[in-house]
Amino acid sequence: MLVPPPQRPNRLTPMLDVAADWPWWLIVTILLGLLILFSIVTNTRMQNIFWAISAGVLITLVVSVSAYAIAVTIGLVVGLGRVAKNRVIFNLAAFYVEIVRGVPILVLLLYIAFVGVPAMVAGINAVGDWLVGLGLGFIGYGLTNFSTRNVDFVLRVVIGLGVAYGAFEAEIFRAGIQSVEKGQMEAARALGMTYYQAMRHVILPQAVRRILPVLGNDFVSMVKDSSLVSVLGVADVTQLAKLYASSTFLFFQTYSMLAFIYLVLTILLTRVVRAIEGRLSLFRQ
Repeated sequence: MLVPPPQRPNRLTPMLDVAADWPWWLIVTILLGLLILFSIVTNTRMQNIFWAISAGVLITLVVSVSAYAIAVTIGLVVGLGRVAKNRVIFNLAAFYVEIVRGVPILVLLLYIAFVGVPAMVAGINAVGDWLVGLGLGFIGYGLTNFSTRNVDFVLRVVIGLGVAYGAFEAEIFRAGIQSVEKGQMEAARALGMTYYQAMRHVILPQAVRRILPVLGNDFVSMVKDSSLVSVLGVADVTQLAKLYASSTFLFFQTYSMLAFIYLVLTILLTRVVRAIEGRLSLFRQ
């Protein structure tokens, strides 16, 4: 019986395995970023594009942070309503979540900006007329003269994004609350706490600790979705890029720079979220 000769080990196999494990996507991203940075430093036209549209970064961050603060507040309140035993509160919370999640964010922004705000102003005017009728003109006349022009579009888009994301945050809070073992609530009630005391001091702290990374990821998504406010003429980084590209016809350079700015923002924010996740994992241990 012939015995096959021993095969020599292939030295390339370990090297290929190591190369396959490299984060190629990150390497390509870094190379593209370095290429754009090099073009900004060496190319006057790219420098002009960068300074022209980067002025809107502050508006983008202000809109994102303000809207997300509103979204988290709404999400906490509605999330508590989603686990409430009161059927009226539960159904109101469920109605809000299902309706808002079923409407595209852009449509919701347009609806709040051009339908919701005028309706709110009409209500304020009606209250002013009522106060004037009661002889409280020193208060009522100010409310009567209030108009939709007094509501800035930045405020409208902040409210719109906050309402839109509030429905998604509500489901996150609901899932976080329901992830806490039922025995925690039972033990707190056995110690004499009311339902609201147990929810505040026992359930919510544990739920928030568990969902904090998800909330951080949603904030990163909020920064990206804030580009929708450019449709309403808000001078965020996307709107400035659209105006610059339309006036110079440098569409490729301008929108490449816009994508680069958003990429830098999201990568930095994602790293912050990952750092928070790491600290939370150490805290749990």
